[in-house]
Amino acid sequence: MAILKIARMGHPVLLRIADPVPNPAAPDIQRLIADMIDTMDDANGAGLAAPQVHVSLRLFVYRLAADRPGVTEPQGPSAVINPVVTPIGDDRATIWEGCLSIPGLRAAITRPAQIRLTGIDQDGAAIDITAQGFQAAVIQHEVDHLDGVLYPMRMTDGRLFAFNEELARYGSPVT
Repeated sequence: MAILKIARMGHPVLLRIADPVPNPAAPDIQRLIADMIDTMDDANGAGLAAPQVHVSLRLFVYRLAADRPGVTEPQGPSAVINPVVTPIGDDRATIWEGCLSIPGLRAAITRPAQIRLTGIDQDGAAIDITAQGFQAAVIQHEVDHLDGVLYPMRMTDGRLFAFNEELARYGSPVT
């Protein structure tokens, strides 16, 4: 497998709506999924969307690792092709998010607390799951990448944007 180059904030591929994957079973898509998982793991990421590796397709991978906040049932890695996210209910949750395309920074982002995810997995099987907590946040973050949205675009309070080192040292700037 290969470690892919991650697109950084400002790269045009991150700001466009990604194209649907026409053939999820194609060998090049399967190779891309394997390479994306290797890249995500190498960077210690929770998720990675195809546009982040310079491929404008509606595909992302993610892993729910035991060492992530709020993960009670580790799983993955998982690939999701041509995903659709639908909020469930009106409840919202705020979580500190980071991004491999915006290294060294985090922001508190508020999103729907519970979602339904539909799509296709890397084996061609239909996905239809309900997610909440960290899993819901990761899925929504990655689907945003497929829609040309980076997490700072979702910020509602600029005081809740900080360098990782400062958050580790001082905690949230707003209590």
